[in-house]
Amino acid sequence: MTRGGDIAPGEQFEFGKNWQRFLRLLDEARIVAAEDSLRQILGNQTMAGKSFLDIGSGSGLFSLDARGLGARVHSIDSDLQSVACNVALRSTYFPADPGWAVERGSVLDPSYLGGLGTFDIVYAWGVLHHTGSMREALGSVVPLAGRAGRIFASIYNNQGAASRRWSALKRLYKRRPWLRGLLATYTLMRQWSLTFLRDTLQGRPLVSWRNYASRRGMHPWHDVVDWIGGYPFEVAKPEQVIEFFYARGFELAGLKTCGGGLGCKEYLFVQTGTGRLFGASAPDSGRQ
Repeated sequence: MTRGGDIAPGEQFEFGKNWQRFLRLLDEARIVAAEDSLRQILGNQTMAGKSFLDIGSGSGLFSLDARGLGARVHSIDSDLQSVACNVALRSTYFPADPGWAVERGSVLDPSYLGGLGTFDIVYAWGVLHHTGSMREALGSVVPLAGRAGRIFASIYNNQGAASRRWSALKRLYKRRPWLRGLLATYTLMRQWSLTFLRDTLQGRPLVSWRNYASRRGMHPWHDVVDWIGGYPFEVAKPEQVIEFFYARGFELAGLKTCGGGLGCKEYLFVQTGTGRLFGASAPDSGRQ
């Protein structure tokens, strides 16, 4: 796993501003798409009556869907504007609902986390690698999972030199506001130019852009801004993440890759306390 290094005050990306703009586009189709992705992530298991902790809840969209699927939801985010997004969604869809709590809190604050108790499902999409201390953040989520609890985490894939180049661009985006438009446009073209070309040659210009909401209910432009602005930025190889949780009594129950690219790998772990991986015997202590 990479190390976050020292993060200057105010250098962390203000995700909440991006999420507030995203909520202006939120509609029923996006909510349903996000709900479908949440079902798939968790293996289509029922959430009725389960407790669900949404760490770095961002726009609040997945907290909303978890509540809609019957879970008791606790949403936390360190960004005040993200907290406001969650409160707005709760007020709109579940007003005065005791089954959905929203708080400002940090995954790097052990005293705060210690007061939360444990949960059936701990959900951290694209969050832990933006804390500036990913290893500490990963360790912080472990005691939050109750007996036989599940932890879902998405972590950026380590692509070596390519990841280091993007880290430098993200840092530049944060430190040089006058370059943000140019860097966002560069990111858009890097991520979308081949797709635009393919769709056009197939006689379906912009079809992938228009259909992007079917993937987790997101919007492509807001994801572009989230990507280039997302700093601090850390990455990990899948074996590092798996071994980290394996050593703490979790089995890997699901894994979705990003095709070897720069995106997130999605991990679903289940607490067993046995230290077994897919039923295999425990590895030798000297394993590399």
